[in-house]
Amino acid sequence: MGKITGFMEFERQEESYEPPVARLKHWKEFVHELPDDKAKIQAGRCMDCGIPFCNSGCPVNNIIPDFNDLVWQGDWRNALDTLHSTNNFPEFTGRICPAPCEAACTLGINEAPVGIKSIEHAIIDKGWEMGWVVPQPPAHKTGKRVAVVGSGPAGLAAAQQLARAGHDVTVFEKNDRIGGLLRYGIPDFKMEKHHIDRRIAQMQAEGVRFAPGVLVGEMPKDGTGATVANWSKERRSPEQLLAEFDAVLLAGGAEHPRDLPVPGRELDGIHFAMEFLPQQNKVNAGDKLKGQIVATGKHVVVIGGGDTGSDCVGTSNRHGAASVTQFELLPQPPEQENKPLVWPYWPIKLRTSSSHEEGCERDWSVATKAFVAGTGKDKNKVKSITACRVEWKDGRMQEVPGSEFTLQADLVLLAMGFVHPLAPVLDAFGVERDARGNAKAGTEDDGGYATNVPKVFAAGDMRRGQSLVVWAIREGRQAARAIDAFLMGHSELPR
Repeated sequence: MGKITGFMEFERQEESYEPPVARLKHWKEFVHELPDDKAKIQAGRCMDCGIPFCNSGCPVNNIIPDFNDLVWQGDWRNALDTLHSTNNFPEFTGRICPAPCEAACTLGINEAPVGIKSIEHAIIDKGWEMGWVVPQPPAHKTGKRVAVVGSGPAGLAAAQQLARAGHDVTVFEKNDRIGGLLRYGIPDFKMEKHHIDRRIAQMQAEGVRFAPGVLVGEMPKDGTGATVANWSKERRSPEQLLAEFDAVLLAGGAEHPRDLPVPGRELDGIHFAMEFLPQQNKVNAGDKLKGQIVATGKHVVVIGGGDTGSDCVGTSNRHGAASVTQFELLPQPPEQENKPLVWPYWPIKLRTSSSHEEGCERDWSVATKAFVAGTGKDKNKVKSITACRVEWKDGRMQEVPGSEFTLQADLVLLAMGFVHPLAPVLDAFGVERDARGNAKAGTEDDGGYATNVPKVFAAGDMRRGQSLVVWAIREGRQAARAIDAFLMGHSELPR
């Protein structure tokens, strides 16, 4: 697709970034999408490879060669329709997806891969600009009612598909605004929240009802409720939903964080990442918070080397932290992957995010041994960390003798991932859990996302655990098809 010889003639076209010194002064997005001419050149690099591994590398199975070819031809409207045929929300994935499709690009074997993510970004932004993204209400209503619990990407994708199939859909969200972890887990500098708001408006015009500030089930009693931006006061019981609706989809996030139970963990100034990040998003939205956790003037240590840790780095730098250090327990990965060994699969390699480029000391193979308090009036506050170097032998971690060190730390952010969904939601419905604590349910090929409880389905992080936005959208779409078939005996929704 694209120009037959384009992959030999054109260089990869990169999106440009606002300089760090400028973007650290605000909370807006700073990535500049490709202009039309550069997007066309980028799309022209798609090499008509015969077997488009990018399609399978993309969890939502975007029809990538087709929309590349349409962009090359200048047919942006059909490119948008092709993109929307598999992905409900390309403006989300075009901003925050790590782009496994590019890792699977055939051109990427020995050249820079096609910039698929940047093309997707350009297509959907042009679609909104041109007014091509409009509500698609159903021609007929089925009279069936579906409750979706959770308004992240899985819940929103399922709700939109089900509404377009003619069902009456209500989305319940425990936080005060719709969007789930898209709203309160992604910093605004990576994705501004007006992108969510206009999708909500589109879905409302399609018939979806939204009920923010409603908690289905019970509040956690083990302290993990602190990882949620804002617990509501209104409750709805599973019994109420099962009586009122013909089907229920559980599509919440994997919000139970991995903790670090070492001496001093109880000290003030040690917080989960999802205590820290949502507060800034709420402030950016105009909320007034008492006691906001801020990094201003502090020596910040972020424990965990993934995307959530990177988000903590970017947020801390925008607060004006005195220093930011990020620890990772695992060894530093190689700067370049062994492509003949790993292609077309997602490679393990060193990834430097835009937040890292804004200022951060990164260290690998570091284990935290203790949090240390200050003295006097700071006797209950963390003031330093005791850590050590580790090495990995036969898959086991061992402390390097004599490697212990101390690092100043006024604010510690735990960003070590999430182990499973909040248990009270699943327990309230009586849903069986798998060995990892997720809702036990199959996929479209082995159970159709149904749980052990009649009428109750599960998808996204609720079913598979912590994952990517693209996997959430895929599972939301597939669960919608399964629910539609359950209600109607068959489904014409796409897979």
